Amino acid sequence: MHRDLLRLARAERSVRIHLACCLAAAVGAGLLVLVQAELLAGVLSGRFAATVLLPLALVVACRGLLGWAQGVLAGRAATALKSALRRLLLGRVEGLGPAYRSGELVTLAGRGLDALDPYLTGYLPAVAVAGVVPLAVVVRLFVADLATAVIVVLTLPLIPIFGALVGWTTKTVTERQWRALARLGGHFLDVVRGLPTLRAFGRARYQASVIREVAEAHRAATMRTLRVAFLSSLVLELVASLSLALVAVPVGLRLLSGSLDLRTALLVLLLAPEAYLPLRAMGTRFHAAMEGVAAADEVFAVVNPQQETDRETGQETGQETGPVAARTGAGRATPAVGPPEIRLEDVTVRYPGREETALDRVSLVIRPGERVAIVGPSGAGKSTLLHLLLGFVTPSEGRVLADGTDLAGLDLDEWRWRLAFVPQRPHLFATSVADNIALGSADGPLNTDAAVIRAAAEAAQVAEFAGALPQGYDTPLGERGANLSAGQRQRVALARAFCRPAAQVLLLDEPTARLDGRSEAAIVAATRRLAEGRTAIIVAHRPAMIDLADRVVRLDGGALVPQVPAQGGEAR
Repeated sequence: MHRDLLRLARAERSVRIHLACCLAAAVGAGLLVLVQAELLAGVLSGRFAATVLLPLALVVACRGLLGWAQGVLAGRAATALKSALRRLLLGRVEGLGPAYRSGELVTLAGRGLDALDPYLTGYLPAVAVAGVVPLAVVVRLFVADLATAVIVVLTLPLIPIFGALVGWTTKTVTERQWRALARLGGHFLDVVRGLPTLRAFGRARYQASVIREVAEAHRAATMRTLRVAFLSSLVLELVASLSLALVAVPVGLRLLSGSLDLRTALLVLLLAPEAYLPLRAMGTRFHAAMEGVAAADEVFAVVNPQQETDRETGQETGQETGPVAARTGAGRATPAVGPPEIRLEDVTVRYPGREETALDRVSLVIRPGERVAIVGPSGAGKSTLLHLLLGFVTPSEGRVLADGTDLAGLDLDEWRWRLAFVPQRPHLFATSVADNIALGSADGPLNTDAAVIRAAAEAAQVAEFAGALPQGYDTPLGERGANLSAGQRQRVALARAFCRPAAQVLLLDEPTARLDGRSEAAIVAATRRLAEGRTAIIVAHRPAMIDLADRVVRLDGGALVPQVPAQGGEAR
């Protein structure tokens, strides 16, 4: 069983209550089989009168009622647990950063978690029944007929043994199927989002062929999973049928010879299948639940980042001392005053599932207040370096220091309050211009003073176009800023950074990419004002942005190449 899921189920009160009642109903319905078999064997053998048919009907009705209650309670437990998992997953979105593809996140939160239903409504009740009912049946068989009980005890372990052997293969192929589905969902969503760009550059047909290839890989993985599931069902049914034959044939021969009475023979024949049935049901439902289990593994891998795993295993982090990491009584870092010195020491970054390195043994020192331009070809590792400083990516090797303190030992929320980040493609939400700007403020959009928003807008030159909007700063924007130009969206992103006057480090990821000359000039002028008195790390291709830097750092293939002085400033 999935330990993390069960731990979460115990922590959530509504899940715990519904799941406990569901398992109790399932076990109760299973144990009533014993009563049903006793009454039915007595009636058929003539030991009990026909009036016993009424209690028999009541037992059957109770089993049906308990089965209905089990289904209702299991559904409620599944709904509550999936809601708790989605809350945990979406609560981590802010910290996931761009290293996690949003398309895969959507697939995981939607189809992935919905696949947990068979696990919660079918597999867990089957496990509870399989742990109680076969044992109770065997005990009753020992009392009724020792020879039959011995045969059942010897053959019963064959089902879980063969089920486990097939289950290992099932787990592997199901995980492969889930990865194919996540890739298909993530790639399809990314293609839909970028469809206008793909059409503009004539690449839409090529992406259609890529989606066909990914869909074909998912189809093949699904067929492999179904093939294993059907074969496993065949194996379990065959083992159970042979085991029942080993019970039924001797019972029939002994009944014919007169060494076994009719009532005992009927009781044995009615109870023996009930010893194997829960184990067969558990094996069948195991295969149906494996996709949900694979999705749950992925959710917990996202929810529990590596630094949390390190703390749970007892690995101490964040014990360095220094001006950045002066610890309060609650164990949180107290931000230092003034721009920090940032140091990368032999930093190597590898993304999961990739053999090549995004950054390869990069060592770099950025002095307080220095403006550094990061240049290099696409895929050289420039954005990865920014994501490293933002805490979205952790080094595979080496460490990142802020004023001598390892970033892994700092409270990331506190560290990020010291940063102002302007991405290459800023996301604007379907709310007003003012609220979009205030998202950058430490106080949030609800508590940021209107004067602060206007001042930030003036500094970023948002006021040039905001005044022409129908409702000024209160004009609602479309999702992703659909009714603004690329240059206007970039100015709103800069205004968010201006809303953070306490930020000591400015991170910019190609803010002038895809802009015309006029918009670029406005962004460069605003960036120059924004970088005053701060440490600025600017990923840039355009000469106008590079000219703002004191020093140029070049990356190629994830490795650092010798530094050269910037054209627009003195090398410090």
